[in-house]
Amino acid sequence: MEKKKIQAVIEIAKDGGYGVYCVSEPFTGMGHTVEEAKQDMLEGMDLLKRTCIEDGTEYPAILDEDFDIDYKFDVQSFMEYYSGIITPTALGRISGINPKQIWNYMHGVSKPRKAQVDKIENALHKLGRELMNVSF
Repeated sequence: MEKKKIQAVIEIAKDGGYGVYCVSEPFTGMGHTVEEAKQDMLEGMDLLKRTCIEDGTEYPAILDEDFDIDYKFDVQSFMEYYSGIITPTALGRISGINPKQIWNYMHGVSKPRKAQVDKIENALHKLGRELMNVSF
């Protein structure tokens, strides 16, 4: 049987930490890092189920199923998270988008249109495929 998929979005918080929330389920998490936010959400899911079982109340049925969580970043949060690895100049070079515009996306000055998001995502996927084939 195929696992159910839960979509979750990772965003940078105003305090510099990270938040994660599920698109179609009532689960959230927060933390200083992306991993802490993910772990907080998973712990909250477990706590909700255990508490509801103890209280004899209902909980989301997905918690009884085998599921995977597909995490997605918004562009600004992705760029902030990987800022030490992927610079606006480098991302501009592989995506064909002006690095100043990439900087604006990274710092929340402007939000990219869907076409720009697609260009960034396609460029990163292409880079990932190329890196998977590197050997030394």
